[in-house]
Amino acid sequence: QVQLVESGGGSVQAGGSLRLSCAASGYTNNRYCMGWFRQLPGKRREGVAAIDSEGTIRYADSIKGRFTISKDNTKNTLYLQMNSLKPEDTAMYHCAADSAVYIGDDCYRILLSPTLNYWGQGTQVTVSS
Repeated sequence: QVQLVESGGGSVQAGGSLRLSCAASGYTNNRYCMGWFRQLPGKRREGVAAIDSEGTIRYADSIKGRFTISKDNTKNTLYLQMNSLKPEDTAMYHCAADSAVYIGDDCYRILLSPTLNYWGQGTQVTVSS
């Protein structure tokens, strides 16, 4: 059973930075599509960033130039470096993974799909103005 555990969230002022981590266990297949989505209570899931098995990365327009997704396959860990944070970035951030081979834009879109295989409990990010 795949497990995804996020960490690194917190409260920061606008302009600050945070680095989220997602430790994955229960699989060693580096062909998974992985990424991050965020969600506010009662709101729809919003894709943030995705990285496919070939290393192709896609970002939401709202965070381009500020956030960077990366992964360390040797540690089975996914990261999200978040810089220049804004109050509108406040949300619960979830790590996600899918065992099907999705490439490029499809890997990003699967984050929002009801068929998404795995996601973690999330880590809260709060940005104050």
